[in-house]
Amino acid sequence: MQLTHYTSKFSPKRFPITLVCDTISNAANVGSLFRTADAFGAENIVFCGAQTAFGRKMTKTSRATEKYVPFETQTDVLKTVSSLKEKGYFVVALEITSNSKPLQNTNFNGNQPIALVVGAENFGIANEVLEQVDAIVHINMFGNNSSMNVVQATSIALYEITNQLTAAV
Repeated sequence: MQLTHYTSKFSPKRFPITLVCDTISNAANVGSLFRTADAFGAENIVFCGAQTAFGRKMTKTSRATEKYVPFETQTDVLKTVSSLKEKGYFVVALEITSNSKPLQNTNFNGNQPIALVVGAENFGIANEVLEQVDAIVHINMFGNNSSMNVVQATSIALYEITNQLTAAV
């Protein structure tokens, strides 16, 4: 029998993960990031940069998860990353670069809070941000395409991170 929202056996849990969104503006992606952050128990979301799309399309896609996942907006992603580093966060960028490591080869042990930086739909994460992070990770891909939707990539990354954090307990 298929379970519903009301009959599932999942226990709510929060992980010390902040999702930092570098100039993500597509309403459907914003809504889906709320759902993904909620599903994986992320502590909060910080939307940085250009005007983030909060509206009817976003709320329809989020399925009300924007009411459960704390979030804030900031204008400067560099200041946000710097502030998180000062607070002791392990700041990780999800981006394919010449020096990025496969996501699964990065150790997320729960000894410090994690900030996962994800990038804009068309441009990815700004180079200035990549220069400031503690690690750059990518998702190994085996097809012809070299990228995937920001929400899909974020979901995969949060799955791997929370899986490691759960195993470390």
